[in-house]
Amino acid sequence: MSEFITLSLFASTLHLSVPVILPMLGGLLCERSGVVNIGLEGMMLSGAFGAVVFSYLTGNPWLGLGGAVLSGLISGGMLAIMSVLLRGDQVISSTAINLIGAGLTAALVPIIWGIDGTTPSVPKIPTLPLPLLPQLPVIGPLLGELSMIDVLAFALVFIVWWVLMRTDVGLRLRACGESAAAADAAGIAVTRVRIAAVILSGVLAALGGAYLSIVTLDLFQASMTQGRGFLALAAMVFGKWRVGPAFLVCLGFGLADAVALRAQIFTDELPHDLLFALPYLLALVALATFVGRASGPADVGKPFRRA
Repeated sequence: MSEFITLSLFASTLHLSVPVILPMLGGLLCERSGVVNIGLEGMMLSGAFGAVVFSYLTGNPWLGLGGAVLSGLISGGMLAIMSVLLRGDQVISSTAINLIGAGLTAALVPIIWGIDGTTPSVPKIPTLPLPLLPQLPVIGPLLGELSMIDVLAFALVFIVWWVLMRTDVGLRLRACGESAAAADAAGIAVTRVRIAAVILSGVLAALGGAYLSIVTLDLFQASMTQGRGFLALAAMVFGKWRVGPAFLVCLGFGLADAVALRAQIFTDELPHDLLFALPYLLALVALATFVGRASGPADVGKPFRRA
């Protein structure tokens, strides 16, 4: 057991939770503003693809990260137009984002590279170790395996919580999700707030996809997100639309992924496919049992029409 539970296991948990944490934060901001967003998976795929394309064309992975942000702005903007400006059904609109993200990226790979499925390797963002942290007692070896990208991702958890719960901007956003009519009567520009939240959700989800394609790996592969966008949604619901609990659920999914990967080394008795399905099984159990009475913001999913 001591060989199984090591610092590497906990470091892997942190690494594997990042591409779930980022879209979870985006989805939470979006739904707290009153807009349903089940399109996180498609946004992640768009971000992963955009990061690889820009990294390939420029040879600079940091510009690839900019490509992911641009992809997130586009996918978030599309959802904002369909669900906020045109007042379309929010579930159908965000489902369309998933279909576009999966279909368009898979179709563009052979057009750009002339091959199907997986792109060639591209420059990736180096995961440089943090200075000084390895010298800290106890947690030093663990933190020494993290990169600046990981630390920035975890810092975003605190930043989003602080903005959402401790600032006037967050208060306005939450007011739009709880009662758009009351927020409008108080002078809040509900449409602008919702558009900004939806676009920001696209950017955060796209960064989660970019983490997979140019930080963890150095390529894009069709459907490479493997349902992490839906895991982010499950974490958000299981956390009852609160940043802290949802973050802990993301860590739980990361731990399940890390255990599944490590278990392959220590046992051949369990099917590998069953081990890889562990995070998704946990999500199904959580959604089917513990969150039956969970309810989101009062006005989530309701188009805003100014009286």
